[in-house]
Amino acid sequence: MALIMPAARATGPRGDALLDVATEHVRRHGIERTTVVAVARDAGMTHANVYRYFPSKEALVDAITGAWLKELEAALQGVTDAPDPADDKLERLILAYARLWRDRVESEPNLAALHLAAFAAGRLVARRHRQRLRTLIDRILEEGVSASLFRLRSRDRTATVMLDVLHRFFDPAAVAADGAVPREEIDARVAAATRLVLRALHAGLL
Repeated sequence: MALIMPAARATGPRGDALLDVATEHVRRHGIERTTVVAVARDAGMTHANVYRYFPSKEALVDAITGAWLKELEAALQGVTDAPDPADDKLERLILAYARLWRDRVESEPNLAALHLAAFAAGRLVARRHRQRLRTLIDRILEEGVSASLFRLRSRDRTATVMLDVLHRFFDPAAVAADGAVPREEIDARVAAATRLVLRALHAGLL
């Protein structure tokens, strides 16, 4: 079994600039044609100096992947922190998450390929993201219970079943597989699945 190492963090302006250059290389050329040598050259540093910030190309790829996932998590955090009722927040979170993944796959195919690979391989950056998503969902479920909006038999079971139902719209590989399906059809399917989840939560079926 391969050892899964965490991504190094870019430190300071030089590290951040290096990450920006690497991200642009992947965006233009794809990961297979992106080399540390080319990234170093365009960042104005030596090949060896890159490894002060990222110990391997794999770590650099994880950092690129993680940077976008953090943006995604920040958007979901904003939904979770809003002063809306829990059922409204859960609906908004589901629709936003599905939309943002679809946008990524459609508009940034080379970068989206990094996310697909990270999730398929169970990389640490992907596992951490799934845990953060689960934490936000758990928080909204707890709010719903406290406000007597949701009736849960088990919070853990409810969250797990919810994610099972929404897998087609939340999993990067599944989103990519539906790339040829018209956007309006996907949006309608996500909305229908969301309504089913909310009805089940209101009725205490999960």
